[in-house]
Amino acid sequence: MEKPIDKRNILDEEIFTYRITKDKKVFISYEGKQVTALSGSKAGKFISDIAGANGKEAQLIMAKATGNFKRGNERPFK
Repeated sequence: MEKPIDKRNILDEEIFTYRITKDKKVFISYEGKQVTALSGSKAGKFISDIAGANGKEAQLIMAKATGNFKRGNERPFK
């Protein structure tokens, strides 16, 4: 049985975006805020992986590239 990856269906929305610079650096943002930057071999692998991806698959690639920056227990600012 395959383990569900997106239990809360968050990746159905386009919450992650990315930008590739001329010198092949990749900046990944979550809801408009930059959360990680990739360079070197990690950026190269990301660019090749994201090239054929679309929709939820691309969102999953970006989520994995950002690592464990968000655990789901953050509190909103009051």
